[in-house]
Amino acid sequence: MRLAAGLARPTSGRILVAGVDVQQDALTAKRQLGYVPDNPYIYDSLTGREFLHFCAGLYGVNGSATRETVAELQETFAIGDWIDRRTGQYSHGMKQRVIMASAFLHRPRVILIDEPMVGLDPAGARLVKQVLRAYCRSGAAVFLSTHTLTDAEELCTRIGIINRGQLIACGTLDEIRRDANRLEDAFLSLTAASGG
Repeated sequence: MRLAAGLARPTSGRILVAGVDVQQDALTAKRQLGYVPDNPYIYDSLTGREFLHFCAGLYGVNGSATRETVAELQETFAIGDWIDRRTGQYSHGMKQRVIMASAFLHRPRVILIDEPMVGLDPAGARLVKQVLRAYCRSGAAVFLSTHTLTDAEELCTRIGIINRGQLIACGTLDEIRRDANRLEDAFLSLTAASGG
């Protein structure tokens, strides 16, 4: 994910984001991408609104478009009145919602999100799942990494299983669990077969 986000350089191969080579045209690729790392940083001295406006500026979204988009994302991610409080006062789950909202500010064609449900209460997790599904229905792609196989079963149309840095299986949920009833059984069988 860090390679696709342009935060690390590949030793070989190519990475395309929405058809744009990350190595050849990093800025264009990054404009197509929203990224939520597993340990995101948020400025505790800023309010949620200030943080979102700061991030919007990084993406070149300015003026009235920013105000409208921030208001829309405030509602989408159920941030409510918390948006005008300092993020240092937020719970982990509320910080996660604001960080996720920041990735959607410029309406990217691809969202990369690492462990999206970590730190979210059940209501927050349900909300994020709804947002991710709706975003996919709008024609965008969501690439997520998770250790929670039930999340993968519930959200993903294609699944890749990585073991020791190698992609050992890739396909639809039905293709991955062809000989197993559950994704968990398929995962354990595949990783054991590859020495994991």
